[in-house]
Amino acid sequence: MSVFEHGVRPLSRRRSLAAMFVAGAGLTALLGAPAFAAEADLVLFNGKVITVDKAFSVQQALAVRGGKIVAVGGAEVAAEYTAPVRIDLKGRTVMPGFIDTHLHVIPLAPRQVDILGAKSIEDIKALVRAKAAALGPGEWITGYGWDEALFTEKRNLVKADLDQAAPNNPVALTRAGGHSIAGNSLALKIAKIDKATADPPGGLIEKGPDGEPNGVIRERNSLFLDHVPAETWAEMKGPYIAAMRKLPPLGITSFHSASTSIDDEPIGAGGLANSGAGLTIRRLQEIQRDTDHTLPRVTAYIAFPGEARMKAFGRKSGDGDEWVRVGGIGEMPVDGGFTGPTAWTLADYKGLPGFRGKGRYTDAELQAIVDVSARNGWQMAMHAIGDAAIVQTVNAYAKALDTYPEVRARDHRWFLDHFTIMPPDATMTKMADYKVRIAQQPNFLYNLEGRYRSTLDDWRLEHNNAVATPSKKFGIPVAFGSDNLPIGPMVGVYAAVTRKGMSGEVIGPQEAVSIQEAIRAYTEVGAYLSWEEKLKGTLEVGKLGDMIVLDADPLTVDPGGLRDIKVDLTIINGKVVYEHGLSRP
Repeated sequence: MSVFEHGVRPLSRRRSLAAMFVAGAGLTALLGAPAFAAEADLVLFNGKVITVDKAFSVQQALAVRGGKIVAVGGAEVAAEYTAPVRIDLKGRTVMPGFIDTHLHVIPLAPRQVDILGAKSIEDIKALVRAKAAALGPGEWITGYGWDEALFTEKRNLVKADLDQAAPNNPVALTRAGGHSIAGNSLALKIAKIDKATADPPGGLIEKGPDGEPNGVIRERNSLFLDHVPAETWAEMKGPYIAAMRKLPPLGITSFHSASTSIDDEPIGAGGLANSGAGLTIRRLQEIQRDTDHTLPRVTAYIAFPGEARMKAFGRKSGDGDEWVRVGGIGEMPVDGGFTGPTAWTLADYKGLPGFRGKGRYTDAELQAIVDVSARNGWQMAMHAIGDAAIVQTVNAYAKALDTYPEVRARDHRWFLDHFTIMPPDATMTKMADYKVRIAQQPNFLYNLEGRYRSTLDDWRLEHNNAVATPSKKFGIPVAFGSDNLPIGPMVGVYAAVTRKGMSGEVIGPQEAVSIQEAIRAYTEVGAYLSWEEKLKGTLEVGKLGDMIVLDADPLTVDPGGLRDIKVDLTIINGKVVYEHGLSRP
């Protein structure tokens, strides 16, 4: 019998390791099952089960029935429960699946090139050249994920590079993180951007020594992308599913979709006439149904729709079910990011006198968004990276919670997304007083090390993406996520524990946390942000059967090896949805 049951097809014709331990095999046969053994759907035994319970206890086995954990304990669990799927862990480690609290599902549209992780500009040029030949002249070419820190050339992608690859196609490639974009000459021409074009509100058009645009635009990707022909949901549904299938191999069993809307709701019920092809609550529900619930669970941030549409929608943050839940109003950037770099800071960028990045809203504009959301019962999940943006956002949160004391009295669970540069102590104290949480991306420390070193002074560099100070000094819970830089949770865990960037040098060791604290931040604390801490985030009786099997024990491995730990199995709702070494046909 295959471990892939209930409508999920086998990953390969090769017999899986997990499938070797089925009914009648393994430890139960050795120990002898009692005459009236309880039934389960899945039993894992003979391993190390990191429960992430209050005591962070480690057990040996667990059983799942009906999608929920029915037993956690020692060797007796394997003897007490029969199950059609039994997996001998052979000493391997089980832990709760990762909950990524800030992730953008990025599908590969027909006109896109897959440049994520490209190691050189020459590689990107080759991909663009091939796509231009496939699409023909005049067709837009787009893509996501270039990162100059990975390039052998150690510089940004610019228009000259893209002109060489596709002179007869408009090209616009978004940098990893989404805060800047590089276009070629034809894209600039279509967007009507030239030497005389002023910087747009909230954005920056990079120009060379000759004053001509070099093709890079920060924080206003729409200047290019608004001209790209829109795809339909029918065209993009498959690519979205394909993108979501990449998450279980990384151990992600739940995530917060950071770019979602209610645009395709019926007109009069919160929807718009033109809903585009992006993710929505309804579309996520459709994906879950059509894939037989074998993809990660989703909490959906909702782009601020305005008060009239909020009321017409009728639902609010926390509503939904175990598969798709309505999240907070977000990510709604209050500033830019360091991939620009345009994060809004209280002090000048290092080496750039007078430059502190940019904010997106006036105080009044931001307050209006927060107030409307508060009085309609919505959670806040705003993007704030620089310390100036954090101060502005926390002040807006506090003012709204004072204006609507009934919201402050409730379990509102408002939080800040990112929180890269720690603000003054007065703001930290205010966050603690108003119970404002943090959704942090510790992997930024690793992947953006070069940007931080070039833009931040000593103190801000040492405390970038701080976890220890917010949680231990101010008592502010910090949940972890990735924001796709990169998605793999093990990079974030490694950075949080070691405080090492890509160079291997330690930055701000005082902000390091223990491996137990890092695991809890990527599991239990993430569940709290969606009011689901009683459903998931730990491996305890009554909670969802969402877990991963690792090839090494993160509690005992040398911290320098955390990035190298691989996921052997990913289990969602008690079903094995991913097994290392096997691929879906």
